[in-house]
Amino acid sequence: MPARSISIVMPIYNEEALLDELFSRMLRVFDSIQTEFGLVCEWVLVNDGSRDHSLEMMTAKASSDSRVAIIDLSRNFGHQPAIQAGLEYASGDAVVVMDGDLQDPPELIPELIRSWQAGNKVVVAQRRSRAERGIKGMLFGLFHSMLGKLSDMKMDTGSGVFGLMDRRAVNDLLKLHERNRFLPGLRAWVGYDPAEVLYDREERAAGKPKQSFARLVKYGFDAIFSFSLKPLRAIWTLGFIVSTFSFFYALYLLLMRLFNINVVAGFTTPTVAILLLGGVQLISIGILGEYLGRIYDEVKQRPHYIIKEVIRRPNAD
Repeated sequence: MPARSISIVMPIYNEEALLDELFSRMLRVFDSIQTEFGLVCEWVLVNDGSRDHSLEMMTAKASSDSRVAIIDLSRNFGHQPAIQAGLEYASGDAVVVMDGDLQDPPELIPELIRSWQAGNKVVVAQRRSRAERGIKGMLFGLFHSMLGKLSDMKMDTGSGVFGLMDRRAVNDLLKLHERNRFLPGLRAWVGYDPAEVLYDREERAAGKPKQSFARLVKYGFDAIFSFSLKPLRAIWTLGFIVSTFSFFYALYLLLMRLFNINVVAGFTTPTVAILLLGGVQLISIGILGEYLGRIYDEVKQRPHYIIKEVIRRPNAD
């Protein structure tokens, strides 16, 4: 059957400063989608425990526009669980996932739809450039470079969550129940040979970034440790190299002692050896701990999120 609807899933956390502009731009895009493609639009806004007036502003919009639905979570569960809540609620024949800070331009959505209607089940918005500069921009570049080298599977390391998935791809994605989620990796895992649409990531329209450095680090760890066993293999390799070096160094010292060549009493050699091996062991334990912590999260089987309320105009179609 021909596609009839499209859903846009967007997590929101303390974005009152830019919501008016977001509403204006998104609704203009919805009108153009209706005109060009004849698709019914559904906008799923996930309130991820906002403490400002974001929820009140979204509720007012939902009360006047049946295309807008709000999922109000009981607290701040984080970016990825909020997206998961939106994906599970969305009902469209295709679903667009994007951030709500307007760094992902809503005006790109029609281009994603054109690619989808051309037969692509997954369409990824690939960043041609990004607004972050300085140390933050350098760290983002370093992360994506590391992810490309460490990942055990091929994924688009220059993309974020912004993209479109066909209903079939969404249903397959929802079968994955892991707790520490990295949407670009999960989207690549389900396959479907994604198409790409290039865009320039913009500056935030207003307000400050809501992802703290600690959360970005955790997000990066989720990406690496969820899709790569190479850190574990690196421990084995490092242990083998250190052990081999230590064996030959011990043999060298023994020969020096036997032939009484340049024997100097002291503590430099044992101190260096202890510090080196201690550092290797601590790094190894830390990497093992990251994997073990993720196993611990999985076996607890807690839900990804808890919905406090779903807000939508009662007479919505």
